Amino acid sequence: MQEELLGTIKGPGEKPHEYLFITTDNARARIGEFVYYLAREGSEERRILGHITARRLVRNLPDSFLSDPEISPLIVSSLIGLDEEGCEIYEITVETIGYFNERLGDFVNPRIPPNPGDPVFLASSEMLAAVLSPRKRGERGSAYIGSLLTREVGDVPIILSVKDLVSTHLAVLASTGAGKSYTAGVLIEELMMPYNRAAVLIVDPHGEYDTLRSIAQDPRFRGEDGYQPEVKIYTHDRIKVRFSTLTEADIQYLLPEGASDKMLHFLSQAYRQLVNSPQGRNRLWGYHDLRDAVLAQKYEGNERSESSNANSIDGLLWRLDSRFDKPRCIFSDTDHIPLRELFRPGQCTVLQLSDIEQQEQQVIVATLLRRVNKARMMTVRGEVTDRQSDNYLPYPVFTLLEEAHRFAPAGRAVVSTKILQEILSEGRKFGVGIGLITQRPCKLDQDVLSQCMTQIIMRIVNPFDQDTVAESVESAGRQLLAELPALSKGQAVISGVSVNTPVICRVRTRYTQHGGETFDAPAEWANYYTDSAQRAREEEEAILVKPSTNRLKIRGLDV
Repeated sequence: MQEELLGTIKGPGEKPHEYLFITTDNARARIGEFVYYLAREGSEERRILGHITARRLVRNLPDSFLSDPEISPLIVSSLIGLDEEGCEIYEITVETIGYFNERLGDFVNPRIPPNPGDPVFLASSEMLAAVLSPRKRGERGSAYIGSLLTREVGDVPIILSVKDLVSTHLAVLASTGAGKSYTAGVLIEELMMPYNRAAVLIVDPHGEYDTLRSIAQDPRFRGEDGYQPEVKIYTHDRIKVRFSTLTEADIQYLLPEGASDKMLHFLSQAYRQLVNSPQGRNRLWGYHDLRDAVLAQKYEGNERSESSNANSIDGLLWRLDSRFDKPRCIFSDTDHIPLRELFRPGQCTVLQLSDIEQQEQQVIVATLLRRVNKARMMTVRGEVTDRQSDNYLPYPVFTLLEEAHRFAPAGRAVVSTKILQEILSEGRKFGVGIGLITQRPCKLDQDVLSQCMTQIIMRIVNPFDQDTVAESVESAGRQLLAELPALSKGQAVISGVSVNTPVICRVRTRYTQHGGETFDAPAEWANYYTDSAQRAREEEEAILVKPSTNRLKIRGLDV
């Protein structure tokens, strides 16, 4: 391995794990680049890796050389005998990472500071490819997400550990248009590869992921043993939630605004009476059973004389009917999607919720996650062995939530917040993984965000979102996070347990089509006036105004 000399150690930095070096190489000493110095530990010489976090110009050509924009300063310097190379000197700040210990599979910082005057070398692409990623491309449990931004495309692949990513949870954070959904699509592609064969569910509030259908026919996803992943799309009309899976809090949350404390009291009485009955313990009840239990409270012993609480009970019944007794209601007495249909190794399931109102979306996610968590807990503990039971789920699962701030908003609790907090803190023990995607980190519950141990952070320009990320994401250094506003589309800071050290990554090209592209409004407006579009409109208008062929005759006259 040829060592590329980059500069000379100046001394320690402001922080204990930092050092400074001097260089004239402006092109290679970039923020995010990796360098190393040599240190002896016992009988071994170690390459102590670090990444550049800051740079400062300490010497430049005199201002008078730069004053005339029509004359190159290099021409002026050559006329007086100055060498054009080395005129600029930079002071570079490096944060020490350590040397990679293959036995531990992690970096070890030996706490051996460099000496002033020691050389600093640019880390080679071969060295970085060997130590930055915990997995090799294409091996079981690997996810090739892209390549190191400071090197040529493909020179240093960035490969995540799927085991760590799905067991300790993921957050994808970015402003609108920075590429978060595109990056999520790349990750799903990797999870569906033959070397992963993951069981994945995507909660899709905008209908952006139906383009993943092409995975099922793409030969790049086919395994030598005949494996081919399956993609299931559930549109809003196919999504059903069994009413008996709702908690009392779910039902209260779905009631139209204005329910009084008295109404909620009668609802609580009816709900508890129902779930504690033999019918309720077997979950063999539906909406009208609850309604009947509420209605029974309208009479106090005498069915003919209404109680003084009749108005409150009537108001509660009206609110219940307006939510649960309507055409095409997603809540059913008997139907829901079995977990075995939603989750299966080698299957990606997409729940399209775009035509479902937000409160119902939150309840769908809450009930689904409760079912998944319960099934995995019971299966892992051996409490259920019946393969036909809905509580039997014998493999880990991963659920990706788009617009995650809808399901765990900051500053207020919705029905899905509590179960998300529970899974994020305890799901690792039972193989329930969560991925959160949001464009507004400051609007996401901070307890939820801080539990995600792998972060893919793309361009973020909002100061409040930047502060939230800096406070919640401990593994990425503040200097790297300071680069977020300058990142281009498709570039990301990746940190956490799925990589050996934080890196700035260029996300790879997707194999499937991206479903979240921004509409080209001017092009579509212009298309409205094309000859073909105008002819189509004229034909439609002609059909609409065409007189009926069925004519009436009144007194011999055509009408």
